[in-house]
Amino acid sequence: MLQLLVYLTFICATPAMAANTSGSLLKQPATEITVRLSNPANELKFEPNHLELVAGKRYQLRLTNPSQQKHYFTAKDFADSIWTQKVEAGKVEIKGAIHELELKPGAEAEWVFVTLKPGNYGLRCPIPGHTEAGMTGEIVVTN
Repeated sequence: MLQLLVYLTFICATPAMAANTSGSLLKQPATEITVRLSNPANELKFEPNHLELVAGKRYQLRLTNPSQQKHYFTAKDFADSIWTQKVEAGKVEIKGAIHELELKPGAEAEWVFVTLKPGNYGLRCPIPGHTEAGMTGEIVVTN
């Protein structure tokens, strides 16, 4: 019964709970990962398109769009399973729940978060034709 209670508490964690339970985790350096949305040749793909993360860790996801067209980083189920500390783009810092980021040509953004829940999560660019052309990926969060 105690295991079930601990599991439900972990799965149902709110941002406030995540911040309180992670304590010094938010002060520790984040593991940096860079993902390119396309490339200078305008190929419709994420580079890399497979991310492996560990639950309970802090990450700094650097997103860049080197192509000549806008792209989205959309991973709603993943976004629902993490606690976002902040998103920075240009001179703007955004806090709170984030479900997708749009990056215009040449744009960069930084997403700092703590993973809360293990699972396999789909990643895609929902612009018509982009997903179908292969702009998809997977985010795997393990214990």
